[in-house]
Amino acid sequence: MALTGLLSGVFGSRHDRERKRVQPIVDEINEHYARLQTVSEEELRSQTAKFRARISEVTSALEGRIAELKELKRQTSDPAARDAIDNELSGVDGRGGVEQELRKATAEVLDELLPEAFATVREASRRLLGTKLTVTGQEMDWNMVPYDVQLMGGIQLHQGRIAEMATGEGKTLVATLPLYLNALPGKGAHLITVNSYLARRDSEWMGHVYKYLGLTVGCIDDTEPGTMQRRAAYECDITYGTNNEFGFDYLRDNMVQSLEHRVQRNHVYAIVDEVDSVLIDEARTPLIISGPVGNESDAEYAQHNAAVARLVKKQTDLVNALVAAGEKAFEAGDNDEAALNLYKAQLGGPKNKRLLKVLQETGAKQLVQKMELAHIADRRLPGSKQQYRDIENDMLYVLDEKGHTVHLTDAGVDFMSPERHDEFVLPDLSHEVHAIEHDPDLSPAEKLEALNEVNRSYAATSERLNIVHQLLRAHALFERDVNYVVQEGQVLIVDEFTGRTMHGRRWSEGLHQAVEAKEGVQVKGETQTLATITIQNYFRLYDKLAGMTGTAETEETEFHEIYKLGVSVIPTNRPVIRDDRQDLVYKTRREKYNAILEETQRLHELGFPVLVGTVSVEVSETLSRMFKRAGIPHNVLNAKYHQREAEIVAFAGQPGAVTIATNMAGRGTDIKLGPGVTESKPSQRKNAENELEDLVEWGGLHIIGSERHESRRIDRQLRGRAGRQGDPGASQFFLSLEDDLMRLFGSDRIARLMDRMGAEEGEMLTHSLITRSIEQAQKRVELQNFQSRKRLLEYDDVMNQQREVIYSLRSFALEGGEEAKAEAEKMVEKGVAKRVENMLNEFDSQEDWDFALVRQDLLMHYMLSVPGFEDGNLPTSQEMAEQRAIEAGRKAFADKLASLNEYAEQLLALVMLHVIDEKWKDHLYDLDQLRNAIGYRSWGQKDPLIEYKHEAYNMFVDLMQDIHNTFTERFLRATITFEERQPLPPMYLSGPEIDGNGGGGVATTAPPKKKFNALGVLEEVGSGDGDGTEAALDVGPTEAPKKGASVKPDPTVHVGGRSSSLSKLGTAGGVAGVPGVPGAQKDWSNVGRNDPCPCGSGKKFKKCHGANL
Repeated sequence: MALTGLLSGVFGSRHDRERKRVQPIVDEINEHYARLQTVSEEELRSQTAKFRARISEVTSALEGRIAELKELKRQTSDPAARDAIDNELSGVDGRGGVEQELRKATAEVLDELLPEAFATVREASRRLLGTKLTVTGQEMDWNMVPYDVQLMGGIQLHQGRIAEMATGEGKTLVATLPLYLNALPGKGAHLITVNSYLARRDSEWMGHVYKYLGLTVGCIDDTEPGTMQRRAAYECDITYGTNNEFGFDYLRDNMVQSLEHRVQRNHVYAIVDEVDSVLIDEARTPLIISGPVGNESDAEYAQHNAAVARLVKKQTDLVNALVAAGEKAFEAGDNDEAALNLYKAQLGGPKNKRLLKVLQETGAKQLVQKMELAHIADRRLPGSKQQYRDIENDMLYVLDEKGHTVHLTDAGVDFMSPERHDEFVLPDLSHEVHAIEHDPDLSPAEKLEALNEVNRSYAATSERLNIVHQLLRAHALFERDVNYVVQEGQVLIVDEFTGRTMHGRRWSEGLHQAVEAKEGVQVKGETQTLATITIQNYFRLYDKLAGMTGTAETEETEFHEIYKLGVSVIPTNRPVIRDDRQDLVYKTRREKYNAILEETQRLHELGFPVLVGTVSVEVSETLSRMFKRAGIPHNVLNAKYHQREAEIVAFAGQPGAVTIATNMAGRGTDIKLGPGVTESKPSQRKNAENELEDLVEWGGLHIIGSERHESRRIDRQLRGRAGRQGDPGASQFFLSLEDDLMRLFGSDRIARLMDRMGAEEGEMLTHSLITRSIEQAQKRVELQNFQSRKRLLEYDDVMNQQREVIYSLRSFALEGGEEAKAEAEKMVEKGVAKRVENMLNEFDSQEDWDFALVRQDLLMHYMLSVPGFEDGNLPTSQEMAEQRAIEAGRKAFADKLASLNEYAEQLLALVMLHVIDEKWKDHLYDLDQLRNAIGYRSWGQKDPLIEYKHEAYNMFVDLMQDIHNTFTERFLRATITFEERQPLPPMYLSGPEIDGNGGGGVATTAPPKKKFNALGVLEEVGSGDGDGTEAALDVGPTEAPKKGASVKPDPTVHVGGRSSSLSKLGTAGGVAGVPGVPGAQKDWSNVGRNDPCPCGSGKKFKKCHGANL
């Protein structure tokens, strides 16, 4: 450390060296800036056209070649020729292709233009000084011109780095510099914000400069998903929006049925505002678009909710009894008995108020921790030697707060179902299947029926267990006004990092339904994943990514490891003189709240503005009630009152103003100080000995933190509200041993310190050791969260490779041309070849091959006649048989295209898209189930991630084969007839509404009032379930034919016994199945997807007769 300090003293820190590197560029910008101050208004505005002309000189030839090659590839059917074109476009064997040449040429010309372009933005900002503009309905004056340090920040952003700039240093303005420069090539530049308010505000505010210089600016959060207005926002030179909207638009674009309804362009350049919030805090939650599940179990949630509520109440009584017994033993000096009872109580109710009070007694917490360590060590012993194996038997369920999990014990199962224990225990499926299959008294039909019954029973029990488990989580782990709020009959998730309600977001796996049942509001239907991507993999799509925040340095390792982003700390324009005081620690929350009340009252009476930061709605409302009783006028800014955010923030810096705010006040808000509040004033304050002492109180905004957050960054952001742009200010955190962070991760050491220092009730401690202990606790949580995010990414990387294959197949279908036909022909070849292989493998030996049966099977499934399978000319090997089937498949495919005439490409795309979407949806469901269960492989000393990769690969191979088989069947069976056309009703494009997740949350697609079925026909369906406003675009009715005009017959496509008009083919996103084969008279509605098929084939239903339903 000493050597590092010496080297830094001699050569400067890494950030000092970085500043020296960019200083010459800043000097060059200032030279251009001085020159531009003398040019005319017209000449300054023409700079944009001049820059674009220079870029076009360098890139136009390459762009023309790329467009030419892409069109050539689209119209080329020969695979070898397409590969050669691909290589020229993308490069091969380490050599860059034309696309890479274009990126390199564009980057070089932008670097050359940077000094003059930045100077142009700076001069435009100067000339706009004093002009009026309206931002989010409020009139304001333009009063900003970038400083030199802001130019430095802009350079770092252009170079694809993260600029750490202190709060109040004008990050919003800094972004205009690189956004203007990178928007010049005309391919779009994106600014990603953390909430829609900031996206709208910044697009209107900074749009003042962009429009002055002739660029267009849009905000996707002002538009509805899937609309022409949303697409127009993306077509702008610069586009603002929230990270979720950008991500969901990407997923929706890969669900559309027509290129015209894609809204996004290329992912070229993006700046992420509050980059740590977006790329780190929200990266634990993947983006998911989901649709309704067929079998709703809403009633079951209500049915089991009452029983779970009784279970929780019974557990509370048990915990209270254990705490009483433990307290009595502790007072009597029986430490072993006390430790055992208190530890049991902690397993069953870690937040029990009586337990928390007992644990504050000197030595009590140490006893419980020793007991916990003994239990952990005991579990590693063989079962017969375990001393504490029955320790959980007294509990009905056991909680793990750190892991956020809960599980029923045997006693809990007996309580839930005293008469039928097996209702909440999964049977051993393999044992029961083995017994049925080897039962000599059962006929094949009886065995099949018995197997079906076992599968149905297993599925029902599994579903019941999941519902009870989620209800238990809802009651025991999720708190109202902490994890969620209830407004207008809806459960709204509260973002733990921002304190804002997450409208439209829903927890997955039935948890949201469980919380709705707990709160007695309407239980919405369950959903199933249709498309998903992690935040990390979405932002990796960009050619160049940058970010800005006030707090990035603490997470520099993660930014580099996951996103390959470096961090540069930009100096402040004026020195920060805020007084960051040491934390004050109290034994109980009550003592802490009283101390906050006293300190707030003291500062309020001095006339200083005070911002009290809380981590939850519940705490903010508790403090608000205390302040009301004490007669302190104040405003509350939390998830319940976010509509008044702008008004509250505008008043927060006035003399004597008191504002209680959750973390939502931490980002993007600028609290302007009122008159006279920056001056220091004499005052008195209690010291550590609880005695009053005289002091001169620092002026400015005073920050009072009511609790430390899990992340140090959130605490730094709260402190950063004060001391902006050289203003005075002060910050201090008030903590207690009952705070979640202290209780779960750090309070043992601090409790020992308080015991040693003899802190009495009501007294507080402040010591550098305590502050360091708290920071160590935060680091442990941050490391745990980093590992969680990294693991999520490792699992998603497996799916990401599969997603790229599927989305590229969709692109072939959407773009059409010979390339799409070639891909479809390959599907047919693989489909028929695999069918032949599977049929021949069912025979015991080659001598038993029955080609008449194989020929009949191909005819039945594909309407495919294979001439080479007649008697006298039979194949002599499997390869020969497959080749003959492939040749017949090629001919049938070519004949089908020829018979469809001008409708061939349209029908080809329609069938391909619906097969891909349907099978991908099922595959995502299977991957979800695999992901949830794969962790158990660790019990067998296997790495779950490696196992997941292996299993997911095998599942993907099956998926591709399923796609090939189903496409071949549906396309070759399709027919067209012509009928008289009827006028069409109005058509609606329905976009999925964001209804994402909190911990693995979900975005649901609200059912539109009209939707296209699998063949593109507009159908009337039930109205939405109230999950949010339906996003619909009225495309308008088709014009009725004029009187006397001839009516052209309407082509109607027939697939699997259903008929639909080809002229009615829709382009709305949405997944629906193409109907199954004709002649299927049975009712399959009660057969589960994973049940054995009732036809007796031995295959799963979804792989047999259910494949087309």
